[in-house]
Amino acid sequence: MPLGVEASLLIRPGAAGVLVGHPFDTVKVRLQVQNVDKPLYRGTYHCFQSIARQESMLGLYKGIGSPMMGLTFINAIVFGVQGNAMRKLGRDTPLNQFLAGAAAGTIQCVICCPMELAKTRMQLQGTGEKKSKRKLYKNSLDCLVRIYNKEGIRGINRGMVTTLLREAPGFGVYFLAYDMWTRYLGCEPEDPYMIPKLLFAGGMSGIASWISTYPVDVIKSRLQADGVGGVHQYSGIKDCVRQSLKKEGWRVFTRGLTSTLLRAFPVNATTFATVTLFLMYMREGEECSIQDPEAQSVQLQPLQPQTQPTSM
Repeated sequence: MPLGVEASLLIRPGAAGVLVGHPFDTVKVRLQVQNVDKPLYRGTYHCFQSIARQESMLGLYKGIGSPMMGLTFINAIVFGVQGNAMRKLGRDTPLNQFLAGAAAGTIQCVICCPMELAKTRMQLQGTGEKKSKRKLYKNSLDCLVRIYNKEGIRGINRGMVTTLLREAPGFGVYFLAYDMWTRYLGCEPEDPYMIPKLLFAGGMSGIASWISTYPVDVIKSRLQADGVGGVHQYSGIKDCVRQSLKKEGWRVFTRGLTSTLLRAFPVNATTFATVTLFLMYMREGEECSIQDPEAQSVQLQPLQPQTQPTSM
């Protein structure tokens, strides 16, 4: 199947995943970066409640423009790189699934890092205000333009190293976990429970991916949020880790994890199941169309889908 078609398959479920999951992401970011000396939120539920009450329900959707804009590009990059990597590696093994996923995660950082920088800055803008008295950024694009004008290329790529450290192993675990779960559960087309199995496999893959890289995500969020008020608190990754550990201990690396996992399972479950079913249907149709008439009675073997949603 052409890359453009495969990438387009994820746009609708991917967009739906962003719409459903973005409020959880906003809560995650707020909890990750809040000042431990003067915390605004006591936990996940209190953060949801506070944002909805103080900033309206729209406050939970701050910064959604950035992931929506980057969705198509990231899907195209992930599918192209992952598909080509699997073809180059040849054999469909657990190690190759991980390596292909890691390659895809690495390349898409070019889009992911600036996208998440804008998202994070927008999510933190006007904290606790229903109508911001002074909006620094009009929207996600304006945010990137302003950062670029002030700090150049280095500014819009703030947090690139931590993004890479999160995305490469995260996508590797993602592809590997989904492949292993679908094989273990026996997700065959004739299985009457195939859809529930795909949903479970996708959801568990999302959880596995986030748990494996979540501490890095905390540091990434803090680095990308640093300097919002004009004051830079961290000089780099090591300094951020050192200061965070000194002030908050090891629990700092679990801040916002509950919100993340609540978002990860349903979003990845529905996206994985939708894409897998569609790809299996399309590929089965392609095989049928090129078969010899005398061979059309031969049963088609289901292809192991090599897909991954961008919204983990």
